[in-house]
Amino acid sequence: MRVPLSWLREYVDLPATETGRDVQAKLISVGLEVETVEQLGDGLKGPLVVGKVLTIEELEGFKKPIRFCTVDVGQANGTGEPQEIVCGARNFAVGDKVVVVLPGAVLPGDFAIAARKTYGKTSHGMICSGDELGMGDDGSHGIIVLPPEHEVGTDAIELLQLVDEVLDIAVTPDRGYALSIRGVARETATAYGLPLRDPALLDVPQPNAFGYPVQVSDPMGCDRFTARTVTGLDPEARSPLWLTRRLQKAGMRPISLAVDITNYVMLELGQPLHAYDRSRVQGPIGVRRATQGEKLTTLDGAKRTLDAEDLVITDDRGPIGLAGVMGGANTEIDDTEGTTTEVVVEAAHFDALSISRTARRHKLASEASKRFERGVDPQAASAAAQRTVDLLVLLAGGTADAGVTEVIAPSAPHTITIPADHPDKVAGVEYGRETVVRRLQEVGCDVYGQDELIVTVPSWRPDLTDPNDLAEEVIRLEGYENLPSTLPKPPAGRGLTDRQRLHRRIGRALAGAGYVEAPNYPFIGEHVFDQFGLTADDPNRKVVKLVNPLSDEEPALRTTLLPGLLGALRRNDGRGSHDLALFETGLVFHPREELKIAVRLPVDRRPTDEEIASLTEALPVQPRHAAVVLAGAREQAGWWGKGRPADWADAVEAARVLAREAGTELVVRGGQYGPWHPGRCAELAVVVEGVEQVIGYAGELHPRVLKTLGLPARTSAMELDLDVLELASSGVPKGPKISTFPVATQDVALVVDVAVPHAGVEAALREGAGELLESIRLFDVYENAAQLGEGKKSLAYALRFRAADRTLTVDEASAARDAAVALAGERVGAVLRG
Repeated sequence: MRVPLSWLREYVDLPATETGRDVQAKLISVGLEVETVEQLGDGLKGPLVVGKVLTIEELEGFKKPIRFCTVDVGQANGTGEPQEIVCGARNFAVGDKVVVVLPGAVLPGDFAIAARKTYGKTSHGMICSGDELGMGDDGSHGIIVLPPEHEVGTDAIELLQLVDEVLDIAVTPDRGYALSIRGVARETATAYGLPLRDPALLDVPQPNAFGYPVQVSDPMGCDRFTARTVTGLDPEARSPLWLTRRLQKAGMRPISLAVDITNYVMLELGQPLHAYDRSRVQGPIGVRRATQGEKLTTLDGAKRTLDAEDLVITDDRGPIGLAGVMGGANTEIDDTEGTTTEVVVEAAHFDALSISRTARRHKLASEASKRFERGVDPQAASAAAQRTVDLLVLLAGGTADAGVTEVIAPSAPHTITIPADHPDKVAGVEYGRETVVRRLQEVGCDVYGQDELIVTVPSWRPDLTDPNDLAEEVIRLEGYENLPSTLPKPPAGRGLTDRQRLHRRIGRALAGAGYVEAPNYPFIGEHVFDQFGLTADDPNRKVVKLVNPLSDEEPALRTTLLPGLLGALRRNDGRGSHDLALFETGLVFHPREELKIAVRLPVDRRPTDEEIASLTEALPVQPRHAAVVLAGAREQAGWWGKGRPADWADAVEAARVLAREAGTELVVRGGQYGPWHPGRCAELAVVVEGVEQVIGYAGELHPRVLKTLGLPARTSAMELDLDVLELASSGVPKGPKISTFPVATQDVALVVDVAVPHAGVEAALREGAGELLESIRLFDVYENAAQLGEGKKSLAYALRFRAADRTLTVDEASAARDAAVALAGERVGAVLRG
């Protein structure tokens, strides 16, 4: 919202010394976001005067049309002689009044004016356009042609109100009243402690039976409709300079007198209006919901197909406007023809939610919809209609029709009961009852009661709905900067929880293993599950959908971290980074079986454990996961030797890194799930209280998934549930014991069937070796049908034995090894290789 300071001063008697910066500071202190203060006419210096074009000579022989003009500027040039000026514009004629800048003047942008020779003539000044004077868009894109009544030689700086300050306010959705000069003036008056001259306090005639007929069939969508008629308008009347300049300063383009007046009143009072050419309206004006598929051509020339939820304005032919959004072309006041002599003025109040949905549905944001969806004062409709009628009569020579139409749905003012000390408890500051009552009255509330206040909310503040809203009003008017800054005092002896420590260790471990953290937005589209190849009954397909998503393509909360991570990998690969190892730890979201409504927690005390538990039960289940994705080279090639590409084993090793940080044993076995390659997928499991639970998968992604998502070949990934991993954890990992006794190493090579997994062989060796076994490592896999036999493979392991209290003998180490081999032979049919 752009607010000219000169316009604001009409309703609040600000001290003459107050600048736009001063007003900005005051408004910010009461909670309005004043982003900038624009200095209009900064650096502008005269003489800048009204001139009359006396003669025009067309200069020939140039690439573009050039005119040599003489202009009467009165005594402004010191001689009274006509001023000779060269000009390239063609939208003025002999006898027109124009704006002339004379030598010695300076225009905005530090553009000094001096006499200069150009096109074979000497130009003593310049005939000005609106752009050159910083006036904004007036729709003409040419020389300013003034009304003929202005005297030659008049100071144009004052006439055109070129010097001013404009406050640019970012209006938040809960402060719709600030989208008007009236609303900002009220906040300014409160901030300065000055009285407000409310422009909506007008004498409005009572409704009668002689007004234009209106039928409202949807009182929920339109609870108030005021119609007034003005006849005998001069079709040649044009908007005066003061009106067009105020519109330009507020960021709106002048169009025609009737439209300019409705825009002016909307800016002044915050009530959107619409003016219909009465001769083009057939029958009564109606308000109803559209019929599915109905057509309407709006003022922007677009033909729109209406939805059954759209609220429309109608006449006997059908829709003539999208209520609260934009009027229809078939009842438009056409200024080009100059035939409109009778106007019907509409000032209505529409349901905010309905207007918001219609504007979004048709992708049609307008100044009217922007105000209606934030909340418009329903009590201002009659005053806005009266103000529009008065201006049409004053500026267009019209006559106000005696008929006044008002259709009003019954409603009662909104009241809120609030303890007098409630703002004190919210802010932690003692304001006292008198301060609370005074501040609420400054907002416009009627307040009754002593310890328990009954507050009637003003019609222009639909955002005030509960005691906390009223507390916020008191706090902001008393000044957020006056709230004491106090640090919370946590009880001694509390630090990070075990869960937090585990998450931090895991992050450090993955970073130390060469992974880069890549956090992503927690939103996904359900089409990703098809891309991953998940079955129709997969639990991950059950998602929590957002009511108001940031993107329609991703309306749900994620149930897996992989879509975001793989998207990050794809973007980086597409930008030239081909060797990638990314990780993320974060929450995933699963809907609960039973949907519950969240309770509203109190703000004047700490919620009870029961209230917090009730809130938690209404939230989705939110386990924390960890995931990694890899592509390209895992080890770089160089003078030191060959590199190595990342593969499925690196993804599995990432899972083992997490298990080591949790201090638990990870069960790794062949598996098959969703996006992973069925022959290169490991199922990850842990034992929790004696029960084995699958916590995730790791391995190489399926080629079909890689092609669908546009990922590099042989991309690998891992994802597991950190919360279940923590349950299997033995707590903080303990440092290894340093033994003074030497280790005894025994290598064994076992021949097994190709289908036997390494995990089964390792488990048998570990159990058979007994307590002397310190570690076991697979260091070679060998397949050769000629030496080993068809369908056989050789697995070579390094077994490390050590005793805590002595040096092991060769016989002890060999015996442990033989026991391990024997159990492997019994369990998986392993045979010691030759």
